[in-house]
Amino acid sequence: MTADASDLATGLSELAADRALLSRTSTAERVAAILRGRIAQGLFRPGVRLSEERIGGALGVSRNTLRESFRLLTHERLLVHRLNRGTFVRVLDVSDIHDIYRVRRLVECAALRGLGEPPYRLDEVRAAVEAGEQAAEKGDWQELGTANIRFHQAIAGLADSLRADDMMRGVLAELRLAFHVMADPRRFYEPYLSRNREILNTLDAGDAAAAERMLGFYLEDSRRQLIEAYPDEPESAGRR
Repeated sequence: MTADASDLATGLSELAADRALLSRTSTAERVAAILRGRIAQGLFRPGVRLSEERIGGALGVSRNTLRESFRLLTHERLLVHRLNRGTFVRVLDVSDIHDIYRVRRLVECAALRGLGEPPYRLDEVRAAVEAGEQAAEKGDWQELGTANIRFHQAIAGLADSLRADDMMRGVLAELRLAFHVMADPRRFYEPYLSRNREILNTLDAGDAAAAERMLGFYLEDSRRQLIEAYPDEPESAGRR
């Protein structure tokens, strides 16, 4: 079994567990939310072709519902449809990475800048940091990556904006597609775990301005590291 086939099989198994989240009145938006979440967890790799029959069977939804969810995720730049070939998980290029980080700085740093007076509500941020530390203790680097995504979603959530939350869910899921290029996920994710804790501790101390500065340097370091690792010509199947 190839690596892509193995990844798809794992993803389908996880989707079967998600079936319980859907009811007979489930909508394409709910299916899209599940698939978006699984992409953000790294279960579907860039360039993988998504089988309507197998995914629809795993979730127990009609082909029409699944196709509509695919269209929603294509609009979010997570999937791409190829005529007579099917739907694929999108492969990002370097310009995508630059743009994603531009949006992240606009949203995440602004969320910290607008916090106002402490104390701040940091339960979600704290839970994400602790989940990352637990994943590192177990040596589960994929789960550490997922916890890191949760951390940044929680940082954006401090803006208390449903629109910002929705946008960041898509942006961070798209970013997870780029992380697959990192040959050594531990080397990529582990250094940022201590920086997540440092940002949390700084927010706990009530210094949002310092936390924002730290986050700005953090995002720039992450962007540079990812760009340096990114191939000049990613595989074409899941390109725009």
